[in-house]
Amino acid sequence: MIFVGDGALLGRAVQHAAQRGHTVDLVCSGPRATPGPHPARRVADGHELDAVAGELAAACTDGIVWSIDNPFLFRAGMLGTGLRILNVHGGPLPGYRGLPVATVAYAVLHGEPEFAATLHEVDAGVDTGPVLAERRFPVRPDAVFEDVMLDLVEAAHEVFVANLERVLQGGPGPGTRAEGAPGYYGLREARALPEHRSHPRYAQATDLGLFEDFYPEAAAAWR
Repeated sequence: MIFVGDGALLGRAVQHAAQRGHTVDLVCSGPRATPGPHPARRVADGHELDAVAGELAAACTDGIVWSIDNPFLFRAGMLGTGLRILNVHGGPLPGYRGLPVATVAYAVLHGEPEFAATLHEVDAGVDTGPVLAERRFPVRPDAVFEDVMLDLVEAAHEVFVANLERVLQGGPGPGTRAEGAPGYYGLREARALPEHRSHPRYAQATDLGLFEDFYPEAAAAWR
């Protein structure tokens, strides 16, 4: 299997798969990932992934790609390889598609009573593929961004761990299209968050806590 993503959450997933005795063929990561013992390749964006899609398909021994804390878009080259690409997304679908830094902030702003990490198939859209599983957790009324993000990180790892063996055995699936009103929270929405400064939950939604170092642009814009 191949892993694509960045940061500590990616590292935890790779380590878990290896400890379970599964072959990690390659880890494609951005600059936040810590180097490990497995074959690795640094990538800058989805275009670079596309350029080496054939190499990745040839290297993948089980035909499965895991997208974990992944900032890169999968484009036509990767989607056309025949690999099964699974993404662990930071938010319930379809209501909170997009970037975790934005989905979490807006979930707090909206006063959501619960949130979720979602496992879904990757298609040509952004977080629009069939949903396979999710791990929901409650959100306290007084929760701030840091609280929800910490719970989301754990839920994301849990949904990966709970479904790894099932995926390797040919499931879970087929997925279903998520029901509900679609919503998208990307870079533009993250940058627009200060427009809601008068909102009573703005301070909660922008209290990054220990995640300030992970999201310096948001920290600077939301102050």
